[in-house]
Amino acid sequence: MSDMQINQVLQQMRVLAASAGLEGPKVAVPPPAQPNFAAALKHSMDKVNSTQQKGNQLSTRFEMGDPDVDLAQVMIATQKASISFEAATQVRNRLVSAYQDIMNMQV
Repeated sequence: MSDMQINQVLQQMRVLAASAGLEGPKVAVPPPAQPNFAAALKHSMDKVNSTQQKGNQLSTRFEMGDPDVDLAQVMIATQKASISFEAATQVRNRLVSAYQDIMNMQV
């Protein structure tokens, strides 16, 4: 089918949908955002950083004798921070390995 035929079919479908009451009000839908690797990487690093800061803050509060913080909270927060840092390290290692593989490819 040519572009002209496709457009005609689409127009007919729109007319039929409108006459049947199936077409709702027109709402402008923004196009899907393009994936941005740098933004995704920065967001994940920010989350790792905030997890580590929360763990450090809870640990400091517990050491200072804050009655609202118990040892279980501190241990869970520090384990979350440790796991998120380890995951970020593994992602970094995989990215470096992929980069090296790409750079070593014959063109």
